[in-house]
Amino acid sequence: MGAFRFDTSYARLPGSLFTRLDPEPVRAPRLVVLNRPLALELGLDPDGLDAETLSGNRLPPGATPLAQAYAGHQFGHFAILGDGRAHLLGEHLTPDGRRVDIQLKGSGRTPYSRMGDGRAALGPMLREFLISEAMAALGIPTTRSLAVVATGEPVFRDRVLPGAILVRVAASHLRVGTFQYAAARRDLDGLKALLAHAIARHAPEAANAPNPALALLEATMARQARLVAQWMGVGFIHGVMNTDNMAISGETIDYGPCAFMDAYHPATVFSSIDHAGRYAYANQPRIAHWNIVRFAEALLSLIDPDEGAAIAQAQAVVERFPALFEEAWLAVFRAKLGLATPQDGDRALIETLLQAMADTGCDFTNGFRALAEGQAFPVDARDRPAFRSFDESWRARLAAEGSSEASARTRALTANPALIPRNHRVEAALEAAEGGDLGPFEALLNAVRRPFAPASEDAPLRAPPLPHERIQATFCGT
Repeated sequence: MGAFRFDTSYARLPGSLFTRLDPEPVRAPRLVVLNRPLALELGLDPDGLDAETLSGNRLPPGATPLAQAYAGHQFGHFAILGDGRAHLLGEHLTPDGRRVDIQLKGSGRTPYSRMGDGRAALGPMLREFLISEAMAALGIPTTRSLAVVATGEPVFRDRVLPGAILVRVAASHLRVGTFQYAAARRDLDGLKALLAHAIARHAPEAANAPNPALALLEATMARQARLVAQWMGVGFIHGVMNTDNMAISGETIDYGPCAFMDAYHPATVFSSIDHAGRYAYANQPRIAHWNIVRFAEALLSLIDPDEGAAIAQAQAVVERFPALFEEAWLAVFRAKLGLATPQDGDRALIETLLQAMADTGCDFTNGFRALAEGQAFPVDARDRPAFRSFDESWRARLAAEGSSEASARTRALTANPALIPRNHRVEAALEAAEGGDLGPFEALLNAVRRPFAPASEDAPLRAPPLPHERIQATFCGT
């Protein structure tokens, strides 16, 4: 185990794509939580990671801090953006040959701050740490959190809050909005450099394709279709699927107003700023497709110098998104039902169950887990007839493929978590942490890291919220 080994290829791209600057020093950095397993996975010595380094007060050897420029469609409206409160320290090379970004979030103002203070509050940074660890444990591609460092300085939002910095680890911070930024500025050299950089990091097979830009578009689209299908399978709602929050790597990025559903309903929204439900649970596949179309638009000049030809080629690719998503979604939900083989009629079977859950207010996570465990669906007895049609069809479907109920439930146990970071538990843990008590946060973190086989003492964390505990809105923390 050792120290950071930086080789920052992004810093060698055209200077129009970023600004070189150091993080702003903080008054009294203090390590709040360190992800020791992740540190070891990255080849880092956990005991050598101190608050001064992880806050940016002292730069590790080889670091080349920079703020990335990007644009984005925020709730459908285009804007020029950039890292307004983040600094990329560099790209760390792991012992197994991976290249990962090490970014500080909440590390001070940059030229892209847009009147912001460049800082972050402790609660939202702990939230990202917790939810990203839960997603990783669920097997869903995600950025990770290496540490949260308290700054010893206040942050002013709707109230005075303790400040903090998150150390984020990502396959990269390339976004759809990164390409949109260069395209909007008609920066062809920047676009070409981004294309080569993205291919090298995320789609090396595209380098030798007849049309590398088109191949990158196809690879990114396929990853996003699989990712959103996985979100749907655990009831996850990202909450702010702007194009600047769609990573080319296919990782989940930016855990702002995100949440996991309790009672299932396709129109569920938690984000306090999503007044029209643009990013509601059921809308996520459509928005992912919309974002991919925006990516295609940014790549047009690289696909073909003839705009008409470029549009035709890009359209032929992006039109395949619905079919790709359908395939991925069916694979996710077949696994949740314990089905071993694909068959016609599976979508109708899945929709029968989801409709019964929506009609009865059945808890999404506990409902699917009950199926896997051979228990009754967690609804009032008077609501159970709503599931009878599904139950009969499910048993017939198993018989048609030659599967026993026992084998199906065994398969389903690996696809249906028993425990998710429920909103009311998350909020309670963060409130306690802001008051200086990390106990509830640490207990919840330990639990969500083993979502499929929780210990008996985690049973209370499986329970959905009581009426007075329900969280109606989540916030991004900026």
